[in-house]
Amino acid sequence: MLVLVAPGQGAQTPGFLTPWLELPGAADRLGAWSDAIGLDLAHYGTQADADAIRDTAVAQPLLVAAGLLSAAALGDIVPGAVAGHSVGEITAAAYAGVLDDTAALTLVRKRGLAMAEAAAITETGMSALLGGDPEVSVAHLEKLGLTPANMNGAGQIVAAGTMEQLAALGEDKPEGVRKVVPLKVAGAFHTHHMGPAVDKLAEAAKELVPADPKVAYVSNKDGHAVTTGAEVLERLVGQVANPVRWDLCMETFKELGVTALIEACPGGTLTGLAKRALPGVKTLALKTPDDLDAARELVAEHA
Repeated sequence: MLVLVAPGQGAQTPGFLTPWLELPGAADRLGAWSDAIGLDLAHYGTQADADAIRDTAVAQPLLVAAGLLSAAALGDIVPGAVAGHSVGEITAAAYAGVLDDTAALTLVRKRGLAMAEAAAITETGMSALLGGDPEVSVAHLEKLGLTPANMNGAGQIVAAGTMEQLAALGEDKPEGVRKVVPLKVAGAFHTHHMGPAVDKLAEAAKELVPADPKVAYVSNKDGHAVTTGAEVLERLVGQVANPVRWDLCMETFKELGVTALIEACPGGTLTGLAKRALPGVKTLALKTPDDLDAARELVAEHA
């Protein structure tokens, strides 16, 4: 059984879309999406620098576009399940047929703008904790006023809060944690700091007509497989201000009997977690079109 997953914010790097636009039809598709959402995705994916694509309002639609392009390049595949990390949940909703590509990009454009606006209210950020006991780490974070915004499993938790709180974490990390790594994101996503974005996203969601998922859609909220399009959309709205439980998503992959995992472009983060948390599951990250042949082999064996 194959699961197709989409990465979240922070996975983007300057120029990462350049080789993908050499594929037949890719530049035209990206151009049409750019026109639909009023953002030059080709420029940001090929020419913009790291600071420009760190902007939440840019990074989020860019990541969804990359996930859609790279998955489409695999051909007409039917995975056993789909999931996405944070903004990657919108990409996964398109994989599952809940939203069409344009609807997904329209929603993520509004999501990015709303979250960027919320992030501008207070200077906030996120840092990854590597190693340590989750219960010990979570208690320590709460003592510092931080939120465990991403419970990623495989020994990784992402803390979110004000820059002052994160600085305190850097000086006083939880017992057993090997390293605290600041992330290249522009806000404390999946915390109460994103509350103002929830209402705006809810309004945007009212304009969409979601279909029910054609394959198992595994949600960040609790790792449950969601069966109706209406619930997928409801969860996408609420999730911007609630923690990502990727650890529970991977537990569901185990329960579903997943044997292979492909991570859409820009892949690497989620396959890294899967290698540690899902022993025996074959993994492949789509980074450039050079990875497509190996991915297609994996699809033929496991989809």
